[in-house]
Amino acid sequence: MTDIANAAMILGAAVVVVLAIAVLYRVVAGPTTHDRVVAINVIGTSIVIILALIAAGLDRPEYLDIAIVYAILNFVLSLAVGRFSYRTEEVNWR
Repeated sequence: MTDIANAAMILGAAVVVVLAIAVLYRVVAGPTTHDRVVAINVIGTSIVIILALIAAGLDRPEYLDIAIVYAILNFVLSLAVGRFSYRTEEVNWR
């Protein structure tokens, strides 16, 4: 790729980092556990996007392997938290 495309990828990764930091507020101030879990999932997905953009921007395809493993771990974490935080008495079925 050209230097302009590489710089654009790195700049895009920096923008996603800033947005992930903005979501960090919801992790700290989330009123419920579910809000915090969703915010952590958003941050995890942002990290996968950042790794993919850095891999493309720096021409380092091995970073994509790390991104795939991180995405799988993020998914398993959300399943585990959802499973262990589920309480039947708090669910209001409509």
